[in-house]
Amino acid sequence: MAAQRRRIRSKAKRTAKAAKTPSSALSKQQRMIEMLGRPEGATITQLGEALGWQAHSVRGAISSALKKKLGLKVISDKDAGGDRLYRIV
Repeated sequence: MAAQRRRIRSKAKRTAKAAKTPSSALSKQQRMIEMLGRPEGATITQLGEALGWQAHSVRGAISSALKKKLGLKVISDKDAGGDRLYRIV
C-alpha cells in the first residue's frame, strides 16, 4: 500500500515538473529573441542579467537554440566601447 502511494506521488511530481519545464524555457527563449530583435541588439551581459544565466549559458543558447534549432541568423558586432553586441537579422 505504501509503495503504491509513493509511485502515485512520484508520478504526480514528474508530471508537474514536465508541465513547468517547457513554459519556463519558452518564456526565457522568447525574451532572448525579443532582446536580440531590437535594432541595437544586446550584449551577453545584458542577456545574462535579464535571464538569470551565466555568460557561457547565454552563448550556448544563442548557438544551439537560436542558430541551430530555430535557424535564426544571429550576427555580432563590436560597439564603440569594445563590447560585443548580438542581433537577429
